[in-house]
Amino acid sequence: MSSDIRVFEVPEVLSGMRLDRALAELMGDVSRSRIQRWIGDGRVRLGADISTNQRASVTSGQRIEVDPVFEALVEPAPEAIELDVVFEDSDCLVINKPAGLVVHPGAGQARGTLQNALLHLDPALDRLPRAGLVHRLDKLTSGLLVVARNPASYHALSSAMQAREVHRSYQALVWGRVIAGATIEAPLGRHPTDRTRFAIRRDGRQAVTHYRVNARWAYHSLLDVRLETGRTHQIRVHLQSVGFPLVGDPQYGRRGSGLAGALPELQAALTGFRRQALHARKLGFSHPTTGEQIELTADLPADLQQLIAALGAPE
Repeated sequence: MSSDIRVFEVPEVLSGMRLDRALAELMGDVSRSRIQRWIGDGRVRLGADISTNQRASVTSGQRIEVDPVFEALVEPAPEAIELDVVFEDSDCLVINKPAGLVVHPGAGQARGTLQNALLHLDPALDRLPRAGLVHRLDKLTSGLLVVARNPASYHALSSAMQAREVHRSYQALVWGRVIAGATIEAPLGRHPTDRTRFAIRRDGRQAVTHYRVNARWAYHSLLDVRLETGRTHQIRVHLQSVGFPLVGDPQYGRRGSGLAGALPELQAALTGFRRQALHARKLGFSHPTTGEQIELTADLPADLQQLIAALGAPE
């Protein structure tokens, strides 16, 4: 269990919103149900006073102070799991996560996660929420993640993430011949009937995705995708919503479309790709102590390179 006081100032765009929803926007991946528990437990100050009313209205410029308590579903233990560390100093780490590695323990996944590996790499991370992880990637998505190594860095990086000052760019191989780039702005929330999925909902949280074409083939496109917000499954849901689902996506994708007449080798490569073709390729952020701008790139992993090679020469 970890606690670290967090302080926010309500931006104009959230003025008039109820307290729990405003904090859900400000705190990124923290669930609204967890925020509501903190409010009910008296762990949130609105202005100078403790507020236990989750429906209280917030106003622009108002100070919100949160004393969060993060309780893991299971107690994470250090595990000797090899990690690809692409940047490291005393304040933060950047990891190139392979596809298939779960970020932190949860229901049904007690061990073998990135959080377990981080605790082995640096035991001091046990004093930070989720071993210093300030954002996450889906299990089947590969790529770059930043990890804080001390409370001051955790606060700085978390604040930068909330302020959209951490820049994340992805590459995605999708079904469909995309003609031009565009911006998708559509709010996301839990699917009304399937709680493992997300969907575009009018009452969802703001979500903005920018994409442009990197390469295209007859039935597929490689997109460069930039996140303005970081909602769960955001790229996968947004691209599916405009008719370009990710190749291999087990929840939002499709299989077999456009395979008629394709060479057997290509058919085998596409049907055999068992994860979403999504890679967090670039990460940019201000160093939490020095303020230096850190810009990192991770090449596409071998499985994605092989899949793209199977498509042949782009148009």
